[in-house]
Amino acid sequence: MRFTKLVMVTALVAATAIAGCRSTQEVLQIGAAAEANPGPCPRAFALYDASRIVEFRGDQERFANVGFTGEFQKVRSLCRYYSAQPIEGDLEMDISFGRGPAASGQSTATYEYFVAVTRKNIGVINKETFPIQVTFPAGADRVTLTERVDKIVIPRAKEGTSGENFEIIVGFELTEAQRNFNAEGKRFRVSAGQN
Repeated sequence: MRFTKLVMVTALVAATAIAGCRSTQEVLQIGAAAEANPGPCPRAFALYDASRIVEFRGDQERFANVGFTGEFQKVRSLCRYYSAQPIEGDLEMDISFGRGPAASGQSTATYEYFVAVTRKNIGVINKETFPIQVTFPAGADRVTLTERVDKIVIPRAKEGTSGENFEIIVGFELTEAQRNFNAEGKRFRVSAGQN
């Protein structure tokens, strides 16, 4: 499996310039494919126990000790596969970040999240970790970013293997204490108690 960030604007400008009079659709080969996917795309979702991160600064789990937080809001993917070709997918995630009272005076935080491809209910095929740095504007305690991972390649055993046999799972890299906090259903949100 490969994860590669693509710069689509540059590719589009270059492809259009080279193509001359051809349409953008022709250049990008968008439209009806010669063959339909033999099944649905892999399901993409945030793992419940890793979908949130709360950083505590101090011994007690109380709001005054909350540093930086994060939570996956939406996870979306698109894919394409045909014949005996591997599944190629793109992933897009909306992630909200918060700055609690214990992070007062700090404007930047670095988080790590993972993207794992699994055989459904069997095991992990591949997993990669990505850093994401968040800068909070002056006076802001919440930021939502859209993160993209392009070109996720999932090999298939044979031509008829459906994307339904795989899952794309995302989540934060957590400490054991953070994982336990999530598993117990606890949560702190910076916006709690606000209108």
